[in-house]
This record gives sequence, C-alpha cells and structure tokens, in this order.
Amino acid sequence: MKLTRTLPVVAALAALPTMGLAQDAEVLPISSEVGFIFNTFMFLVAGFLVFWMAAGFAMLEAGLVRSKNVAMQLTKNIALFSLAAIAYYLIGYNLMYPGDGWTIDGILGAFSTASLEPVGMEGATPDLTYSSVGADFFFQLMFCATTASIVSGTLAERIKLWPFLFFVIVLTAFIYPIQASWKWGGGFLAPGIDGVIDFQDFAGSTVVHSVGGWAALAGALILGPRLGKYKEGRTVPFMGSNLPLATLGTFILWLGWFGFNGGSQLYMNTAGQVGDISRIFANTNTAAAGGAVAALILTQLLYKKVDLTMVLNGALAGLVSITAEPLTPSLGAATLIGAVGGVIVVFAVPFLDKLKIDDVVGAIPVHLFAGIWGTIAVVFTNSAANLGVQLYSILVVGVFTFVVSGVIWFILKSTVGIRVTEEEEVMGLDMAELGMEAYPEFTN
Repeated sequence: MKLTRTLPVVAALAALPTMGLAQDAEVLPISSEVGFIFNTFMFLVAGFLVFWMAAGFAMLEAGLVRSKNVAMQLTKNIALFSLAAIAYYLIGYNLMYPGDGWTIDGILGAFSTASLEPVGMEGATPDLTYSSVGADFFFQLMFCATTASIVSGTLAERIKLWPFLFFVIVLTAFIYPIQASWKWGGGFLAPGIDGVIDFQDFAGSTVVHSVGGWAALAGALILGPRLGKYKEGRTVPFMGSNLPLATLGTFILWLGWFGFNGGSQLYMNTAGQVGDISRIFANTNTAAAGGAVAALILTQLLYKKVDLTMVLNGALAGLVSITAEPLTPSLGAATLIGAVGGVIVVFAVPFLDKLKIDDVVGAIPVHLFAGIWGTIAVVFTNSAANLGVQLYSILVVGVFTFVVSGVIWFILKSTVGIRVTEEEEVMGLDMAELGMEAYPEFTN
C-alpha cells in the first residue's frame, strides 16, 4: 500500500532535476487567473492577520486600565469592531473607493452600499489583474476598524459606552473613509491627479494611525482627564490591572502588523511582488524591535529603571513609524526609523501629562506622534516622496479629522453627555455601566 502511493511521488521527484537543467526552456508568465487567485489569497490572509489586531488592542487596553474598568474595555472593543463592519459596509467602503462615482470629484466619494461579486462569479467579469471585491472589502474593513480601536484606549475609564459607540459609527462610516479616499481612493492626494501631489503613505501611518490619534486627541480634550490624575501640579500614576495581558496584546499587534503592512503591497502575482512582501515583513519586524530597544534603554537612562509600559508602546510606535514606507528602507534604516518612534513615545507621554491631556494607554504618542514621524521619514528612503507634499498631506488630514471629530464630540457632550458621573467613575465603569466585573474574585 505504501509503495503504491510512493511510486508516483518518486517519479515526479525524479523528473525535477531534468526540469531544473532545462536552462533554455521558455519561462512562462503567470496567467491572469492564477495571479487573481494569489492576490485574493494574500488579501484574505493579510485581512485576518489585521483582524487579529482587534484582539491585540483589546488585550493591551484591558491590561493597561484599572481592574474596575476591564470589562468595559472589552465590551467597547468587540462592539466597535462589529459596528465598524456594518457602517463600512453600508456607507464607508464606496465612500472610500467610489471609482468613477464621486459626489464631489476627488473630495467626496459615492453614497452607496458595498456589494460583492455574484456567487461563483457567474455573469461577472472581474478584473483579473487585481483581486476579488470580497477580499478587498474584507481587507480594507480591517484598517477602518483599527482606526476606531485607537480611540478606545485613550478615552478609557471615564467615557459613557453609547456616546462612544455613536462616535465610532461616525468615524468608520464617514470620517475615516472620506479622508482615506483622498489618498487610496484616487482623490486629490493620490498620484497622477494634477502632477504635483503624490502623497506617499504605503500602509497608513497618517491615513489610519494619525487619524485615530487625531480623533482620540479631540475626544480627550473635550472629555477631560480622569478624576485624581493631576493633583497640585503633579501626575498621579494609575497602574494597569494586568501587565502580562498588556504584553500579550502587544505581541498580538506585532503579529497582526505583518498583515497590515505586507497586505498593503496589494499584489502577490509575480516573484518580484513576493520578494517585496518578504522585505516588508523584515522591515516591519526590525522597526518594532528598534522602537522597543530605544524605549528600553531610554527609560533606564532617564528613570534608572526600565518601564515595561514604555517598552510595549515603544514597539508599537516603531511599527506605526515604519507603516508609511516599509518597503524601501534597508534593515538598518528601518531599525532607526522604529527607534525614533520609541524615543518619541518616551518623551511624548510625560509631555501630554504636563498639558493635562489624559491618554490612558498612550495611544496619542504611539499613533499620532509616531504616525506623523513615520510619514515624514518616508522622504529619507523613497525618492518619490517630497517633504512639502508629506507635510501638506499630514496637515490636511489632521485638520479635517481633528475638527470634524471635535464637532461630533462637542455635540455629544452638549446633548446626551459623554462622561459618567464622579460616583460612577470612582465605582468603575464595569459595575456602573455594565453591572459586571472582569475580576469579581479580586475586586470584591
């Protein structure tokens, strides 16, 4: 039985050397259908890696908030992802990728609901140079949901659940897709529109991460700091509930980032494309390492002791920093770009505290500040990038996101209110808003 099964395999292997020695044989190009399959497969795999980042954000935030607020953070994270999925389907996707259906050319996309190919693609004529619409929608949705996750951690421990979730709907249905369409949907920041603007943001240091950071900053300013965070000119540290969980969340995010950056290559239908994806993986990894090591060394020098939370955020800042351009840098340059992100976090966290801007998990330094740095750093390794264009695009996206987010937060505050009462904040949002606790054996 074993021999019968083995013989065809042996015969095939025996033929391989002959095939390999046929140096004069014509190398056939990959068919468009096979390329379509590989592109689609890459989007699906990269998409579920980015989906796994939702778990990373949930674990990171659950570990960095106090025990009395853990269940609320977990609730917010699963709710925001679910709402983002529906809002992006109903409004966001075609607003971001309108094709020829712009409402305002290059500025405002199409107001219509996303649709997929027919089952089995009967009667459809897909673009075989690209990928399945379903795979593209799935992949792009994960980026949209990531933006909302960034906001969640900053505003933890004092914001009401339902006003926060309403903002998530606005963010994922309108704010994120509109500004993303300017770059990725063929809008006025995309190459080839007027021959001047060619904004370089490979996987979204600005389009995704800074947008989440700007929205979080607007919310933090309007919401205000947690009770007792700033007293008599000093910052009172509030220790997280579970640093092992926060560390696990960081590693999950690190893993998911390979899909985030690698999938943004968009194609996997040639050997060159696959080689580029491999390079992106390597650069993404070393940038995270550079950010972590920079924070590790710097906190030891500044505080005489290593701060684990800074190291975790240093790694994430390194990842954000390399996201705008993970392909063109060398390994050394990618490490340095990530290291600068780690340094930014170490100085930005106390800087925000001096301004009395309470960011519970450090999302603003990681995603906004490091996102700005990463977008600027593109000019050092990508000859197509122009510093003026990069700064202009950062400003345009930042002003739009901050102003619109601020207006939405202000309307919510003035109508339904966005902050829990002092009594509820002291009690903890788990019991005050949910009536349950993540760690009942310990908190009781």
